[in-house]
Amino acid sequence: MRKFLTVASSFAIVLTLSGCSDNEVGDVSLGMFTTKDIKLNTLIDPVVPGVTCHIASIEADLSLADPSDSSISCRQTGEITPEMIAKIDKSKSGEVVFTKSKSIFFKTMKIRRIYDPQSETLMYLSYSTKTTTGSYKHSLSTVPLWGTKAYISPTINNN
Repeated sequence: MRKFLTVASSFAIVLTLSGCSDNEVGDVSLGMFTTKDIKLNTLIDPVVPGVTCHIASIEADLSLADPSDSSISCRQTGEITPEMIAKIDKSKSGEVVFTKSKSIFFKTMKIRRIYDPQSETLMYLSYSTKTTTGSYKHSLSTVPLWGTKAYISPTINNN
């Protein structure tokens, strides 16, 4: 019996710690009869720390797979400099700035930063790497550089 209690308490501690995250800022239960919650996380862009993103995703405790749905909202929360923008990947596919496992079956949620040079905007795309009901779930948020030190004012031609 003592061994059972030790195993049960170890399991409870692991479950509690697995739900903890240093970037989790909110946790909303979806009801008494479900094991699913909406978790709210904060992500500060590691290369452009003047951008903070908030990600909402459904997580299923005691389940083998978490749902793929997520949403993202990013805002300028600090200074954005030309030096920061010079360091980012400017390819059309951008770069992954955050990854989180959503299933033991290789499903992952990723956040990718993509730069749009024409509008001078940072785009943050949240997406799942596995299809759900025939669709890849995704969400997009943008942070314009207008009004920051990184914004390059268009030249005005007065001919």
